[in-house]
Amino acid sequence: MPDRILVIAPHPDDEILGVGGLMAKHVEAGDPVTVLTVAGHRPPLYTEETYQRTVSEARAAHAIVGVTKSVFLDLPATMLGAEPVHVLNKRIVDAVRDANPTVVLLPFPDRHIDHRLVFDAAMVATRPVGIGRDLRLVAAYETLSETHWNAPHIEPNFVPTWVCDISEQVTKKIIALKCYESQISPFPGPRSVEAVLALAAFRGTQAGFAHGEALHIIRMRT
Repeated sequence: MPDRILVIAPHPDDEILGVGGLMAKHVEAGDPVTVLTVAGHRPPLYTEETYQRTVSEARAAHAIVGVTKSVFLDLPATMLGAEPVHVLNKRIVDAVRDANPTVVLLPFPDRHIDHRLVFDAAMVATRPVGIGRDLRLVAAYETLSETHWNAPHIEPNFVPTWVCDISEQVTKKIIALKCYESQISPFPGPRSVEAVLALAAFRGTQAGFAHGEALHIIRMRT
């Protein structure tokens, strides 16, 4: 029976940076993949035109890796803290229920406040009760650049417990990443194509293959 994959992304591009190759790998195996994007570059900090551009970029990137369904909650980036906790939690719980996943991949709680708030809400939504009872895997992915900017030993360090081999999917990941023209930066920017490839090569060699994506397993049932 196919797995049903749900990737929870704080913003457009986090999903490709973190697990673009893994999503493509699941699609190739016949598993449906849903991407839930919680926030985006919306007013008051950004223009609505900027937001719509990133949504268009996201849809193009998702088409390349084969995402089955793209869901956008349309909340303004860096302002998730203005939402009452129970309201944000419910929106993510409802989205998880709608997706009915067996695998949930969520952002590691790193330097970006939105990543931390989305992580917290996703942990509520994936508790092993109710809708979370049938989940076989919950894991957190890393996101260039924010995950690497945590203060060592003061904030949680990202320590991978699972590296997925994306050697055959890394090209597709990079093509998808390039759809985010408004978000990627020239090298040596941390969200440059070169940096993403370097991280994939490093993670791969940690596990004995050419390119990988690293995650930290939160809960797994066999």
